[in-house]
Amino acid sequence: MSYRPLRNISRFVLAACAVTLGATSLTAQTAPSTAMTGPNPSRVDIFMGYSYFGAHGQVKPFGLPYSSVDEGAIGSGAYYFNKYVGGEVAFIANPNGNNDGLYGAYAGPIFRAPMQNFTLFAHGLAGGVKIAGPNNSTSAALFEHEPYTWGPGLLVGGGMDYDLPFFHHRLGLRLFEADYRYIHADFGPAGTIPTGGVLGGRANIGAAELSSGLLLHFGSILPPPQVTYTCAVTAPTGAIYPGDPVTVTGTAANLDPKKPATYAWTADGGAKVSGTSSVAAVDTAGLAPGTYAVKGHVEYGKKPYAMADCSVPVTISAPLPPTVSCSANPSTVKPGDSSTITASGSSPEGYPLTYSYSSTAGTINGNTSSATLSTSGAAPGTITVTCNVVDSKGMTASQQTTVTVEAPPAPPAPQATALCSINFDRDKRRPTRVDNEAKACLDDIALTAQRQADAKLAITGNSEPVKIMGKSTPRKEEMATKEATKKAAERAVNEKAYLVGEKGIDASRISVYTGTAGTNSASTMLIPAGATLDMTGITPVDESAVKAIPRSGMGMKHKK
Repeated sequence: MSYRPLRNISRFVLAACAVTLGATSLTAQTAPSTAMTGPNPSRVDIFMGYSYFGAHGQVKPFGLPYSSVDEGAIGSGAYYFNKYVGGEVAFIANPNGNNDGLYGAYAGPIFRAPMQNFTLFAHGLAGGVKIAGPNNSTSAALFEHEPYTWGPGLLVGGGMDYDLPFFHHRLGLRLFEADYRYIHADFGPAGTIPTGGVLGGRANIGAAELSSGLLLHFGSILPPPQVTYTCAVTAPTGAIYPGDPVTVTGTAANLDPKKPATYAWTADGGAKVSGTSSVAAVDTAGLAPGTYAVKGHVEYGKKPYAMADCSVPVTISAPLPPTVSCSANPSTVKPGDSSTITASGSSPEGYPLTYSYSSTAGTINGNTSSATLSTSGAAPGTITVTCNVVDSKGMTASQQTTVTVEAPPAPPAPQATALCSINFDRDKRRPTRVDNEAKACLDDIALTAQRQADAKLAITGNSEPVKIMGKSTPRKEEMATKEATKKAAERAVNEKAYLVGEKGIDASRISVYTGTAGTNSASTMLIPAGATLDMTGITPVDESAVKAIPRSGMGMKHKK
């Protein structure tokens, strides 16, 4: 059997699929796809395309095999109850086989898995098949095939669809559909081969059905997304007072861009609101203090998902008293100096302000936003300045700042000072004795001590290292160090003995030490009341272990 028009139609369908797939590829390269995705697939799918029937079976008991049918057409319609499950009917025509032909009608469930741009599906259908053939002989004198007869059929398989970006994504391409078909046919009682007769017999056919073609999408499983609407108030920073300009702006989401949206505004509590777009103006003039709800409505249709409402509170505040800030420059002054006081007042209502000032000490003058504080006659310490403002309605505000009057600088702390020093190198026989040449220095020290009766003296005796005779040993070095320390202590004690015995200086005012200067000398430090002596490098002398050596004439008592 051969049917040339159907063959031409099949070729046309294959060419259309190839061109469509190529156009889709180019489109995907130039713009992102916005095809229906898994969350909202179509409600109805209509499929039309080419079908190949690959038969495997024969009429028994004669063993006459069926052959494949290369040309065929398929059409199906699927209605989906939800995103994944639906029902399908299909019609398949494969009439132009070499020795057979068939038509089938099926119905059953279909399952799909929607993804971005692609959809996988599987179905299981049952129905009836009208089938003929195969040829029972190659002889022209015999019948070409078994006559058409109806039999039951099953179709199980699946495939993949691709959604094309055309016609608002209502057009798709079935990349492939692969099914297994089972057909049972009963051609009547089996007989012998007649001359020009029908064989009869039964056929159980298993076949692979391959299809491809165009797909049309209608409707959608889910409604469009719900419109949402939010409102925001635009007003002066801070509180809103009667007469302030106030606008409310609505922001809508999920509107259908193909349909015009309409807006409406209302307000409760007697507030007036006007506007026919997403922005409305609220008339606050004359409103009593309180909170008013401004409500907005937007819609692009009458379905519940196509409309939304919003509400935002607008709070009108009672007039507020003025505010003021207060600062001093400089904030710390010397006694008698002045400081500039600056007040910065503000009225939320814009009322005129009057300034005044007061202080806890000193004198302040001024009645504008600036005043001058004089600290003449003020005691050292902190002066508190108060800045005051009053508006034309009698509402007041105050703020304080402080100015510190410094105390006079404290006198410098007393320091220990060095007086003259005595050298003991002249008298080699009595190297620790205070001789006459030291008298001038000692007299000057005594005079200074007498003038500053509350001061003390610190005498530090020093000594050169004592030479070691012969070979140095640790024992000799120890004895030499003790001898040098002894001489240093005697020099300090002898100087003190002179000052006490001959100059009448109270012994309790004089301290004696040994030092490390390395010279045969004695130095004296005057330590005023409140000062301290630097003890670095000096050691107190145990005066009970050192006997003073008087100089010549020292036995004479000091006459007062």
